[in-house]
Amino acid sequence: MIPEFKTPLVFVLIPLLLLFLWYVNTRKKEASFQFSSLCSMKNLKSTWRVRLGFLPWALRGLGLFLLIIALAGPQKLLAQSRLKSEGIDIVLALDVSGSMSAEDYLVHGERVSRLDIIKSTVEKFVKERRDDRLSLVVFGSQAYTVCPLTTDHEWLLQNLKQVRLGVIQDATAIGSGIATSLLRLKESKAKSKVIVLLTDGVNNAGKIQPLEAAKMAQALGFKVYTIGAGATGIVPFPVFDEFGNKHYEQAQFELDEDTLQKMADMTGGQYFRAADTSSLEHIYAQINKLEKTGIEQKGFKQYDPLFGYFVVLGLLVLGLEIILTNSVFLKIP
Repeated sequence: MIPEFKTPLVFVLIPLLLLFLWYVNTRKKEASFQFSSLCSMKNLKSTWRVRLGFLPWALRGLGLFLLIIALAGPQKLLAQSRLKSEGIDIVLALDVSGSMSAEDYLVHGERVSRLDIIKSTVEKFVKERRDDRLSLVVFGSQAYTVCPLTTDHEWLLQNLKQVRLGVIQDATAIGSGIATSLLRLKESKAKSKVIVLLTDGVNNAGKIQPLEAAKMAQALGFKVYTIGAGATGIVPFPVFDEFGNKHYEQAQFELDEDTLQKMADMTGGQYFRAADTSSLEHIYAQINKLEKTGIEQKGFKQYDPLFGYFVVLGLLVLGLEIILTNSVFLKIP
C-alpha cells in the first residue's frame, strides 16, 4: 500500500537538494599540486576509487532525501471506519418576522413568544433525527441560510440558538424561504428530500410567490411540509416602554392557511396547524415518522507512522558517507 504523507509540502525541498548536490559536484576547485605537463599521465589507468568517486556525494544526497521524506510525515493507513445509517435530507425553514414575538403560547401557565417555543420544539426534533442531514433556513423580508446540510447537529443547534428577531427587515417572504431551501437541497443525492416550513403570517414580501416556489419543489421531487403557527385574530403582543418595562397590547394577526395547504398538497407533503404548544410538538413528532434512505459516511482513520524508519535509514546512509569519505575515498590535499 502506498503511504500517505501528513505534510507533503515538505517535498518542495527536493529541488533545492538537487541544486545543492549539482553545485557541490560541479564547482571548480583549485589544484593543490601544480604540474607543468600531464603528458606522462595519459597512459595511467583509472582505479576503481576514481571510477566510484561519485559515491560519497550520491550517498549524501540519498541520506538527505530520506530525511526529507521523514519530515513529510509518511504514514500507513491501518483502518478506516464507515458509518452506515438510514436518513433523509431535511431543511427547516423558520419565519423570523416581527410577528414571531407575539406571546400566545403558554408553558406552565406563563406566556412564551412564538419564536422561543418554536426554537425549543425544533431542538427536540433535531435531537431525534440523529441519522439525517439537516439544514436551517430563516426568512423575514428576505431568506438566508443559517446552517447548510450537515450531520453535525450540535453545530446546527448552536446556530439555532443565535437566531433572533430584528436581524432581517420585518416582513414575511414565504416564497423566498422555499426557494432558498431548494438551493440547499439541489445537490442532495438522498432518496427523500424534505422542506419543513413554519410561518405565522401571510406572504407580503419577496419576488417569488409561495405557490411558484411550491411548483419548483414539485418539479424537483421535494416534499414540503407546512406548519401554520400561533393563534389568529386578537393576540397579546409585547411592547416595551422607554424604561424597558414590558406590557401587552392586543394585535390582529392573520394566517394564509389556504396557501400553506395548497403548497403541501402540490408537493406530496402535509399542512399542520399549531395553535398551541402541545399541537406544535405533536406535529414535529408526526414529521419525525418520514421515510428514510441509506447514507454512508467515512468515520475515523487510524494510521501507523513511518517517519522513524526513514530517519534511521537516512542517518545510516549519511554515516556510511562520512566513513567512506574519511577512509576509502579520503582525499589528501
